[in-house]
Amino acid sequence: MLFNLAKEPGITVVAKITGLIHTFSLVGNCLLLVLIILAVLSAILGTVNLFRTKPLYTQGGTRIIRLVSLVFAAGFLWICWFHYQLYTHISLALPADLANWLNQQLRAAKGGAAAGLPLYDPQNPPRYLIPFWIENEKYYFWFFFYALLALRAQGQLAHHRVRAGLHILLAVQVVILVVFANPFQPALPRFFAEVRPWLEGGLSPMARLGLFMQLYPRMIFYYNSGYMWIHPPLLFMAYGCITITFLTSVAMLVRRDPAVEIVGYDAAKFGYLLLTLGMLLGYPWALQAWGPNWWWDPKICSSIMMWAVFSTYLHTRLYAHKPMMWYFSSILGIVCFLAMVFTVSASFLFPGEHTFQ
Repeated sequence: MLFNLAKEPGITVVAKITGLIHTFSLVGNCLLLVLIILAVLSAILGTVNLFRTKPLYTQGGTRIIRLVSLVFAAGFLWICWFHYQLYTHISLALPADLANWLNQQLRAAKGGAAAGLPLYDPQNPPRYLIPFWIENEKYYFWFFFYALLALRAQGQLAHHRVRAGLHILLAVQVVILVVFANPFQPALPRFFAEVRPWLEGGLSPMARLGLFMQLYPRMIFYYNSGYMWIHPPLLFMAYGCITITFLTSVAMLVRRDPAVEIVGYDAAKFGYLLLTLGMLLGYPWALQAWGPNWWWDPKICSSIMMWAVFSTYLHTRLYAHKPMMWYFSSILGIVCFLAMVFTVSASFLFPGEHTFQ
């Protein structure tokens, strides 16, 4: 069990949260089981079609991707429900005397400036308005968006081997989700590690105030930040677009097919717009949350590198009619995907503001 239920006064809230986590994990893992079954079917069909000269079970392939997208959608709605329950049940409530003392300190720290932590409202204690793409949930959202893109590309493409690639990549992503990035088990482990002492209770007034001052800034500048609702999802949607461009670029190196390349190019244009907006919107958030010392964060540097490669790909595509430029553009599409993988890996490999170490 996640929390120690023997402690007061948090036993009621702890019991509710523990029950929510259990229900969330149970239903979520059932959805993942359905996803893994569909992923196996998708992988088998994709592998078979990859080596056939004529397509097999084309309509069935579309149905599989459609079912995967529907299950993903159901899981995403389930994540939304869970986050709403957290908003309902968890608040950083302080006694009136501590709240008044805290507001005095916050006013003095702000000194009349607009920036800084907002004052504490005793009538409406701050609650966690957690976006739907933190911790392992971000991979769920990313792969869900790729499934939607794959469903659209499946209807646009007549090339059965590229369709096979869509199925194989979809199956790989589901396996990654289930084995390495399950968002349902455990549920938001880093978040609950932060709030567990608060929920368990049993703290002295000053210890409770000290813990509040650890949780409150992170709530304001991370979990409840408006930028958190727009910056990360734009990037994850861009990653899904880059994956489509990667697949079509690989296909173009094997066999030149303008129809295939157009699908990849359309995905690249949309993905580039999302990536650019996402990076630009991350700038004011970084200044707000970290101050001026954020620029050399490894993930930010690798993101700029990825954006530069992406820009080069789109520029070379303008000259695709020239000899060999078509293939050079395809190579850049693959390099862009590798740059994306490196950018995601940077959060695990290097220390910085984005690190998961």
